[in-house]
Amino acid sequence: MNGAIYFSEAASLALHATGILAGAGDDPITAGRMAEALGASEAHLAKVLGRLSRAGLVSATRGPHGGFRLSVDASKVTLRDVYEAMEGSLDIQHCLSGLPLCDKPSCALGSLFEKVSTEIMEGLAAITLHDFRFHSET
Repeated sequence: MNGAIYFSEAASLALHATGILAGAGDDPITAGRMAEALGASEAHLAKVLGRLSRAGLVSATRGPHGGFRLSVDASKVTLRDVYEAMEGSLDIQHCLSGLPLCDKPSCALGSLFEKVSTEIMEGLAAITLHDFRFHSET
């Protein structure tokens, strides 16, 4: 999406799942238990966890006492890191449509979207998983 930061369902699930895992410490949590806590599809969450695993943020253990856990220090990973693992690098653009017509510094919408996007990116970068962790019954 051009111009504004977009939070897909997958990115939202990734943020919340890593928040749950950060709150669990070293205790593994199954995708099913997290999906139930999040009110999400277990199949969709499993795909999200797979992407987070490929990004090196979570790891999985198989077996009756298995599940997912963070594979990184929660105090060193930000919400921006999790977001970018799902959506790619954040890119601030000045225009929602990216049209050459709007490539003018005087465009009120362009400067507004740049300001808001910058604030969101800085906010995500300022919050670690340790700060965002959930303590729940998962």
